[in-house]
Amino acid sequence: MRAEAPKTEVWRDEVAGYYDAKTERILRRYGPGPRVHYHSGLVDAVPPPGSPEDAVRAQLHASQEALLAELARAVGHFPDGGDVLDVGCGLGGGALYWAAEHHARVTAVTNVPSHVELARSFAEAAGLGARVKPLLCDALAVPGRACFDAVVAVESACYLPRADWFRRVRALLKPRGVVAIADCFLGRPEAAGPFDRYWRTRIGSLDEYLSAAHAAGLELEVRDDVSSRVVGFWSLTLELLAHERAAHSGVHPLRALAQAGRGESSREHLRLQQGLMDGGLEYALLVLRRAG
Repeated sequence: MRAEAPKTEVWRDEVAGYYDAKTERILRRYGPGPRVHYHSGLVDAVPPPGSPEDAVRAQLHASQEALLAELARAVGHFPDGGDVLDVGCGLGGGALYWAAEHHARVTAVTNVPSHVELARSFAEAAGLGARVKPLLCDALAVPGRACFDAVVAVESACYLPRADWFRRVRALLKPRGVVAIADCFLGRPEAAGPFDRYWRTRIGSLDEYLSAAHAAGLELEVRDDVSSRVVGFWSLTLELLAHERAAHSGVHPLRALAQAGRGESSREHLRLQQGLMDGGLEYALLVLRRAG
């Protein structure tokens, strides 16, 4: 008789299945590529309601790339031309960004089998096939030792057991290598349940992250709260959802936007946005460096 899989392993398989099932929706909403991002962005000025769909999509993509640029700035001296591990790479948008904008050699790790070939095909389409290596692998099982200048985790650390992952990351980093994290953190305990249920995560507080990082031998260099700049991203996603509902139902986009909150996606986007505004959640950039 086959032994029952550990609960954590089953949960990771469920997360992989969740993202596999969302692939076509991700491509429709954030594609066509080759740099397809599925994460938050930084927005400093939200356009008025009723903006054309193409303009909303363009600003969403620009905001997502702005988040990556801000994360690189937080590092200070991002290892241009270095070896980078992109944890939870999705469809490879971030990996292509680091390869194109920072000339990095990127190992792009995902636990979703169908995403490996998509990330590879996007890298080839961008002329970066020699610099981006998609890898189907659990984040805790990435092979190697002292082989990366930077480990980047954009909205993926919330899916990982922090203590185990930070210990593995320290082993993978070269001396004085950095971990660059962009993620949503828990501000108040009551926000955890709804967030985890919808996004399939295991959200944690900043104190939990920093305690686990310190125990693993990683020192905090930067903690940058960008919650106020992420709020606008969720206004844009609500606008895009309104366009999608309008196309499906035939109603005007402004009417669809006025009905925001009736569908599950809109409801949870609003809940996340409210959490970022009232302190229930915090979106932050963290830079940690391997000690010694």
